[in-house]
Amino acid sequence: MIRRLLRLSVLPLLVAQPALALSEKEQDCTWQAQIVAAVQKARLDGVRQEKVVDTIKATDPAWPDNYDNAIPLFAAQIYQLKKRDLRTNDLGAEWMNTCMTN
Repeated sequence: MIRRLLRLSVLPLLVAQPALALSEKEQDCTWQAQIVAAVQKARLDGVRQEKVVDTIKATDPAWPDNYDNAIPLFAAQIYQLKKRDLRTNDLGAEWMNTCMTN
């Protein structure tokens, strides 16, 4: 269920991007997975959805600034999940797998 929800929520982002070389795709998927993991951590830490973008940006993340635009997209989906599901799933790893297979 979680994989399907994430896949459906960000699929338009993937379709809109031009074809990437494998190394570029790996880097892109890595940054996306880092964003997913950061949103998951923020949710588990009790950060309100309205504050998640500012909270994550304040940590000076490693991904390029233009990837910050994906934070609210991932947050909208992740904040719909129950915390008990977030505690038992590594959404960053799941997203990396999903991203690399598309």
